[in-house]
Amino acid sequence: MSAPNRNTLWAETILQELAAQGVGAVCVSPGSRSTPLTVAADAHPDVTVFSHLDERSAAYFALGRARRTGRPTPLICTSGTAAANYHPAVLEADRARVPLVALTADRPPELTDTGANQTADQEKLYGDATRWYRDLPEPEADARKLRGLRTTVARAVAASTDAPAGPVHLNCRFRKPLEPTAVEGDVPDGFAADHPEAAGGRDGPFVRTGSGTRTPDDRTVDRLAEHIESAERGLVVCGPDSGLSADAVEALAAATALPVLSDPVSGVRFGSHVPETPVFGGYDAFLDERITGDWPAPDVVLRFGASPTSKTLRTYLARTGADQFLVDSAGGAGWRDAGFGVRERIDAEPDELAGALAERVSRAPNGDWHDRLERAERTHADLATDAPDSMEGSILRAVFEDVSDPATVFVSNSMPVRDADRFAAPSGRELTALANRGVSGIDGITSTALGAGSATDDPLVLVVGDLAYYHDTNGLLALERCGVDATIVLINNDGGGIFHMLPIEAFDPPFESQFRTPHGLDFTPTGELFGFEFVRSSPERFPEAYRASLASEGTQVIEVRTDSEGSHRAREALQAELVERLAEE
Repeated sequence: MSAPNRNTLWAETILQELAAQGVGAVCVSPGSRSTPLTVAADAHPDVTVFSHLDERSAAYFALGRARRTGRPTPLICTSGTAAANYHPAVLEADRARVPLVALTADRPPELTDTGANQTADQEKLYGDATRWYRDLPEPEADARKLRGLRTTVARAVAASTDAPAGPVHLNCRFRKPLEPTAVEGDVPDGFAADHPEAAGGRDGPFVRTGSGTRTPDDRTVDRLAEHIESAERGLVVCGPDSGLSADAVEALAAATALPVLSDPVSGVRFGSHVPETPVFGGYDAFLDERITGDWPAPDVVLRFGASPTSKTLRTYLARTGADQFLVDSAGGAGWRDAGFGVRERIDAEPDELAGALAERVSRAPNGDWHDRLERAERTHADLATDAPDSMEGSILRAVFEDVSDPATVFVSNSMPVRDADRFAAPSGRELTALANRGVSGIDGITSTALGAGSATDDPLVLVVGDLAYYHDTNGLLALERCGVDATIVLINNDGGGIFHMLPIEAFDPPFESQFRTPHGLDFTPTGELFGFEFVRSSPERFPEAYRASLASEGTQVIEVRTDSEGSHRAREALQAELVERLAEE
């Protein structure tokens, strides 16, 4: 490696080691202090650079790619508020366990706390949200320092992907010159020849971190198998990012004869296993206490993944008092039981535990229990099919019914993910359904979806509300700059429709002005501004417009105007009819 100055040497070493660790892309935002890193990224033949003008959008785009690939797409930005704009995505990556590596450029240490322009205290900027933090040494053509730098980069990638995956922060200080300008004596002649390993690295990663799996011990598996075999009724509950493969959940359900309640973003609701596996998706409706109040309770619940999206399901589990067993491979580094109902937490990879149970358990199904759930699921599905087109849940049902196979479907927080939970029926199609359920914000939704889309050739569908669309309008620039196409379903109910689900709806004022907050914005000009086709559709015509978009090239935004209050009233009426029908059976 030959470099004109120490900054170039330092930055090229970082990018070389990232590539050796399997990193194939980075997200870069323009800035001065990060110039050495940007130049090195742009010059590396094995690294694709996704350029983003807005650091917040860049961070969410990287988050989306990592959600889809399981590997980090490092971020590069300049100093000051640029680094602060990564913070929301860092929080989501932390809670959702998504790998992320932030490389924040910084000023020399003596300028901290001096009033120097564009200088902030960036040490541990993201607090406890990161898995690991390092303030890198100042660049220098020193063999030991460069070996340490390579090791640090290797550790950063490993820390971001090890269980629990999450964000890592490397703060990179640079003095001028920041450009690849020759500085006499900065990098001694013959440095690369004298120190080949430090300057050029090794064949492959400088430090290779072997990946292992957390395997449950026999005693734990035997104890859990005994609970399941002795239970009269039980459930497998798969929350967001359950970690279960199709083969594992199919084998587990076959051996235990337990029904599977699967969150829409669990990775279990859709796939080849569904036709042969009792996977249920309508529980958010039929586990209503008015329906299940006189049902026999489950004896045992085996949980995978994060806390379920469905409040109805969470309330049901707490109310029944079933023995809950939570499978989580994060060791003591994470906790996923906000309801405090877990009897035992099992530190194991989900597939490993499922496989071990499948080998030990052979249980006949409880016909009455299965029939009860299947009857409730079928009744809910029949009612949902006949629900009015104007109900927002009908739009989500159509999105999942008509989408291509395979496809990636990203659903926004607020109402879209809740309507997906209730109305997207399990199917055997290969759909990858994603959402930001870590801290469940509405910021960065578009960027996260486009980041996920950039990592696959599958068609991409994004379902987003009007406030989330407005919040991340900057993210639309990635359509052209990063070469991503999508069908974007924009459900526009002119404000925060989800607040109709909360008790504050009965208090107006301040409900309308401070919670629902209608904005009256016309989003049509975003099509011209960002270069895509903008289509307006009524709820009744949506399926036709949606199918046309799926069959078209490029990006289309389909705006569907809805009445949030009317949609909620229709949802309530549908639920009331479900309660009435199931009470009659």
